[in-house]
Amino acid sequence: MKEVKIESKLSVFDDFNELPPDVAKLMENAIEARHNAYAPYSKFLVGAAILLDNGEVVTGNNQENASYPSGLCAERTAIYYAGAKFPNAKILKMALTAGSQIQTTKTPIPPCGACRQAIAEYEFKQDDPIEIYFMGETGKVVKSDSLANLLPLGFDKSFL
Repeated sequence: MKEVKIESKLSVFDDFNELPPDVAKLMENAIEARHNAYAPYSKFLVGAAILLDNGEVVTGNNQENASYPSGLCAERTAIYYAGAKFPNAKILKMALTAGSQIQTTKTPIPPCGACRQAIAEYEFKQDDPIEIYFMGETGKVVKSDSLANLLPLGFDKSFL
């Protein structure tokens, strides 16, 4: 047997004000999208904003449904819209923000597993990493240079 160590490297900004101006603008788009989320059941609002290499910014937010599995996360809403509307554009950066209507969310909230897999698909498709920034409502912002930091040993079409 051989033991393998897997490491991830993330950058942490103390707060929104430390972000580079272009990322701050993208996060503002994600915050605006979060405010438009439809989450009457969980009361947990998520917003996503994606910057494409053609300069377009695509946003998404979580959309819940009384039949829980029928809802869709903000990240997948945005990434699938980007793929449908701009199929040849590459995703450069994603900004994600999440907040509860019950309590203030101060902890950076990363994408869920299903969203990580969807982002991985697009990163693999474009053969370029996607920068991902995520935060709660306030507080620290985490940056990952690639989805691979958040989903090591990812599943892709090479396994099929």
